[in-house]
This record gives sequence, C-alpha cells and structure tokens, in this order.
Amino acid sequence: MRFRSAVEADLDRILAFPIDTQVDRVTSEHYRSGLDSRTYYLERTWIAQDDDRIFARAVWWCSQDSGLPLALDSISVVDSVPDRAALATNLLTAAHRAFLAQGVSELPAYHVFLPVHWRDEPAVSAALAWRQQAASGAGLVEELERLRYEWVPEAGLPESSGRLTFAAEADNEAFLAVFKKIAMGSLDVTTRRGVEVVGIDAQVREEMDIYLSMPGDRDWWRLAYTPEGELAGLAIPSANAGGHVVGYLGVVPEMRGRGYVDDLLGEITRILIDAGAERIVADTDTTNVPMARAFERAGYRNFAIRLVLSAPRDRPI
Repeated sequence: MRFRSAVEADLDRILAFPIDTQVDRVTSEHYRSGLDSRTYYLERTWIAQDDDRIFARAVWWCSQDSGLPLALDSISVVDSVPDRAALATNLLTAAHRAFLAQGVSELPAYHVFLPVHWRDEPAVSAALAWRQQAASGAGLVEELERLRYEWVPEAGLPESSGRLTFAAEADNEAFLAVFKKIAMGSLDVTTRRGVEVVGIDAQVREEMDIYLSMPGDRDWWRLAYTPEGELAGLAIPSANAGGHVVGYLGVVPEMRGRGYVDDLLGEITRILIDAGAERIVADTDTTNVPMARAFERAGYRNFAIRLVLSAPRDRPI
C-alpha cells in the first residue's frame, strides 16, 4: 500500500470516493467548493493506493493564505478493507510526518460533526469508533466534545437589559489584557489546557490572534462596562468561511455570578444581526454548563456535536 498526497490526476477518483455522510461531511460538492475557496488543496489530501485503486482518503482543511493544514475534516476507508482503523492510522501517520517535515509545528486536530444524540444511534457510533481508533493511533489522543448552537431569525431579536454599556476599542493590547483576566478560572477546556502548557500570556495571545485572523470585522469587537464604569468583560462577534459566528465572550472574574453572560451574548447577537446575519453559529464545551444555558436562554438551538480529537500540546511530536 502506498501513502501519498494527491495530484491533479487523482481528482476524479477523490470526488467519487465513497463516504459515510453520518460522520463525514466532505462530499464531492463540499470538496469542490473547498478547492474553489482554497480551504482544500490536493496536496493536503492524502490517499492510500494499491495499484490504481484508492482504498482510503483523508482531507485537511487549510489556511486560505498559506495552504497550511489546520484541521482534519475527513477520514474514509472503503468497506472492503478488513481493518479500516489500521489503514487509516498508517495514512494519517504518513501525512503527519510529511507535514512536520514541511514545518507544521502542531498536528492538526480532527473535527468530527455528529448528531446531537449520536450515542443513541448504533450506526453513527460504529462509524465513529474506528475513526477514533485511527486518530488515536496517529497521535490525536485527546478528546473534547463541544455543543453546536445556532440562532435563526425565528428565535427573535434579543433585547438589551441595559445593565451594561458596550464600547469599541481599537487597541488590540487593551483587548489582550481583558483576554488575560477572563482566562483566569475559565471553564473553557482549550484555554485551561493551553494555560497549563504554555502559560497564560502565550495562550491568550494565541487565542486573540485566532480571532484577528478570522474574516469577521474587527470593528465589531466590544468591551463591556457597568454603569459605574467598571470593566465587566468582552464580546467578539465574528465570522468564518461558513458565515457569522459567536467568536468569543467572557466575564472578568470579579464580575462573575451576576448573569452578565446573557448581556454579552445578546450584544454579539444584535451586532451580527445588524451586519446581516440570517444564521449565527456557536460552540461551547459540553462541560461549560453556564454557557450552554446562556445560549438556550438567548434562543440558540443545539443542533449538533463537534468532537475534536487532538495531540497533547505538552507532548513532543
């Protein structure tokens, strides 16, 4: 079996490759769209080939600017392979070695999009199981389950409570200082893991850089204050390649427990609606119960699960 990145001559076979849409969203139409938008690249698509037949396919989502692989979107192996997990592990491992040799500093995490009650669906659980095994065998051993929420116009426009005022702030360093305050005691798993491994300064700068790199308008960002002028938190409405998203929000430690999360989320939602949003998507960890409840109070609906399989940041690669 040969493991390699794809070339132009492989395109028709990649598009025709059978996938299980219960756990794999990279259909031929989705893949073509990604090629057009430069979020998928043939050289970031890897195949397992024997003679002229493709037995497995893996697709990474990439930076539009650099083409660097940022996330694994798809792993598929044909049903006739006796041990699909083993073949997929070998394919991912070969790709990871190539990425690291090309200067990629972290193994891209695998993002799997699942139905809300996927554990109650045997076919979905079975399709996921061998993919989890494959990802783990290739070094993606940490699991994080996130709730996916969406707001649509039928949910109604959230009204302002008037408890906070919101101000634009052009200085990125001012936002960075608030990011740092919010990271203290955060319930977000990724933030906590990052603080433990690289320290709070590096983690919050990395997080803010992610939001600065997104296509959402920087002018949407807001700092929140009480009527007395005390800092309460920040709200970052944003957008990604799929549309408008709740980027980031947080309450500073000394203001927690007052329900300000609802005010921050409401402001984000109103800003995005004013920007023309017909749908707003957001994620939060399954363990972050206060944030999940805030989404539900604001009319957001839990429509899916995102399972993230990643490599530990504190383990050499």
